[in-house]
Amino acid sequence: MPDPEPAVTARGIRMRGPWGPVYGPIDLDVDAGGVTALIHPAGTGRTALLLTLAGRMRPVEGTLTVFGRSDIRKIFKVSALANIDALDKIAESVTVGDLITEQLRWDAPWYRFIGKAEQSDLEKICASTFGAAALPELTAYFDEIGELAQVLLRIALANTGTPPLLVVGDLDGITDDENRAFVLDRLTVLGEHQTVITASANPVPGARAEIKVEGD
Repeated sequence: MPDPEPAVTARGIRMRGPWGPVYGPIDLDVDAGGVTALIHPAGTGRTALLLTLAGRMRPVEGTLTVFGRSDIRKIFKVSALANIDALDKIAESVTVGDLITEQLRWDAPWYRFIGKAEQSDLEKICASTFGAAALPELTAYFDEIGELAQVLLRIALANTGTPPLLVVGDLDGITDDENRAFVLDRLTVLGEHQTVITASANPVPGARAEIKVEGD
């Protein structure tokens, strides 16, 4: 029986900005399922690469295929992207309830009225991501809920549609080792039903595969 087609295949992808090269050329093969960690120093190049793999940025050169799709708009539809400040940074003065309500309204058809989020909405959106971690209070402000809950909430909000590909950035930004280990454990659980790609400057214990990114 032939090996399954990789979830993500990149050949010679490259990005340039106004001031020169951002990343690339890069070749990647990411198998479906589990957690794959891209080992690369933090910076604009790594962030741009994650945005590219999730269909939020188009490379200037090379080819990218995600679950058989090469059109960036179709890649966008089968991907979720979380914990990248350039995309989903949350204001400290926003409450958890406001964030849940906003996500419910974003996900709902335009004609459906969505009221203020309730506890059942919080549990529905967050339970599978938080696992054994305590859910934050709806009335709590984002800056009050602690580092672990902040990261898990950002992942949960991005992943409400459970697309085939989940891209999670900035593991290096998690300052507490226990929090980082817990997040990785939850990504492993999510990887039982999705393909999860994350990135770090250092090895990622528990990742199914680690790919050292060269070429930028």
